[in-house]
Amino acid sequence: MSCHTPGNTVTNSTSAAAHSCHSTGHTAGPGTHLVPGARRIALVGNPNAGKSALFYALTGQYVEISNFPGTTLEIFSGHLGDDLLLDTPGVYGISSLNDEERVTRDMVLEADLILNVVDGTHLERDLFLTLQLLDMGLPMVVAVNMMDEVRRQGQRIHLDRLQQALGVPVVGISALHREGIGQVRQALAQAQPGRQDPALERRLKALAARVGQPAALLILEGDAETAARFGVKVEPEQEALYRRRRQRVDELVAQIREEVLDRAGFSARLGRWLVRPWPGIPAALLALGLLYYLIGVLVAQTLVGYSEGWLMQGHYEPAIRWLVGHVFPAGTALNALLVGPYGVLTMTVTYVLGLIFPLVLAFYLALSFLEDSGYLPRLATLVDRAMSALGLNGRAIIPMILGLGCVTMATITTRMLGSKRERTIATALLGLTIPCSAQLAVITTLLVPLGAGVVLLYVAVIAAMFGLIGWVLDRLLPGYSSTLLIDLPPLRWPQASNVWRKTWMRTQMFIREATPLFALGALLISFMQISGALTAVQGWFKPITVGVLHLPAQAATAFIMGIIRRDFGAAGFSNMALSPAQTLVAMVVITLFVPCIAAALTMFKERGWKEASLVWGGSWVVAFLVGGLVAALVL
Repeated sequence: MSCHTPGNTVTNSTSAAAHSCHSTGHTAGPGTHLVPGARRIALVGNPNAGKSALFYALTGQYVEISNFPGTTLEIFSGHLGDDLLLDTPGVYGISSLNDEERVTRDMVLEADLILNVVDGTHLERDLFLTLQLLDMGLPMVVAVNMMDEVRRQGQRIHLDRLQQALGVPVVGISALHREGIGQVRQALAQAQPGRQDPALERRLKALAARVGQPAALLILEGDAETAARFGVKVEPEQEALYRRRRQRVDELVAQIREEVLDRAGFSARLGRWLVRPWPGIPAALLALGLLYYLIGVLVAQTLVGYSEGWLMQGHYEPAIRWLVGHVFPAGTALNALLVGPYGVLTMTVTYVLGLIFPLVLAFYLALSFLEDSGYLPRLATLVDRAMSALGLNGRAIIPMILGLGCVTMATITTRMLGSKRERTIATALLGLTIPCSAQLAVITTLLVPLGAGVVLLYVAVIAAMFGLIGWVLDRLLPGYSSTLLIDLPPLRWPQASNVWRKTWMRTQMFIREATPLFALGALLISFMQISGALTAVQGWFKPITVGVLHLPAQAATAFIMGIIRRDFGAAGFSNMALSPAQTLVAMVVITLFVPCIAAALTMFKERGWKEASLVWGGSWVVAFLVGGLVAALVL
């Protein structure tokens, strides 16, 4: 890999130049070993600029997904001929304000060239990043995306003027419709450093000789991490540089964009309406209702009933027990570990393929549809004010919605939130207050026959705990939550091939991550059952279940099963002779009780042992404390 010091900048220190290129000590994702002469191409752009669509159009389905070292951010990489294309997180600038910017910064510094994606409908926003990349002196190509939408809005972008002004190849594309993809491939062969701001180039010269031009620009812009990495102390000029760059962007847009006619069609008007309380809130309720019907009813209750019940438990499990029984007879420890009630080859495979796979596939299908349609950012904008009271911003509505289907997957999607503080609050709310679709189906079955009053009281208790826990964590956790900075892309009908491709790749990644966690949980419970620890633990619960919650002693078994799987815990009360008040208490406790094994293990993986232990242990206290208070009021 080579360093790039374009123009008349000369790097006097070989070690400094090397440090500039490999400043993190990491590789930018997978695919480190390349054939001789191959290049690392960083795909860089603002959020919702269409990077993912272009990435898939260039690489096809043969991609790799990995976490960037030291973070939970997922990095997509794929081969473009012999070259390696790396899809960086969407950012508004290269800096170190958050994990997304740090990862993008490090990947840019290690890349051989940059493919910058610009949303043609948001030139004023996206070209700010483009000019920053140019000022870093890196070889690059600019792809102006959504040219179909530009034409639909009655605008014209003079790409030839933009190319002349930037000094790098510029291609107009529509990634969703694969328009201009061939020209992008050709343009990558002509990538070169572009025209930097002459005044800035002179100010960078001395510092660039020590650390390389990309790092020099970041240091001048106040990137403290980059400055510390090189041991350089420079008075930052961020405000002046940003003001100058903003002026250059405005001048450039005025030169290259022409309004042909005003075509603010129905989709544009609808996009504006959806972020207003009316009709935005009714539309959001309708969208969420449809989402729940798809995932919580059609998939979680109908399809999963077939895949888990008829297919896995009715056919697969008897067959695998018969096969294993010929090698390890029933009653032996190995037979119990492999094909017992919590066996690795029974419970794990049934959960992963019969339960989790169809749910996750449906979740990601719906999520990809909402993303590509442009509605998801509008929903986040609509609920931003309400979520801010809980220490979150509107983007957190996405994990909460997904949590109503599967808390395990929703916990992973908290990665999209802007700060560690927000991810901690969201994970706690998911673990303590959000029932998954399977559990919610059982709760609904038990509560609805008891009348609307019992149902409303249950909803009121859970909603109150959701708000109270978020409010308390917002005041206890140090720091501040990030402001919602989100772009509103045009509303459009998603392209089926792109939706399916994203869905399948995300589902594969999730199954690879979840399967080892399920297997570990199955082994743990099997060992407890064989050793007798499971029975002992059930006995320990009795003073709480009978003395505090006023429930039958066998309720302890339901709580133990709830640790394994949430709906098992709720279903455990269906065979008990409970009064309406006892049923209400039981459903409140099982909702606030600890998440299932898969969700808990995922929580430990995502948040670390310290934070996850506090959430997991806290859920025991909250569940029994709130359950005891409800029991004291209604019993």
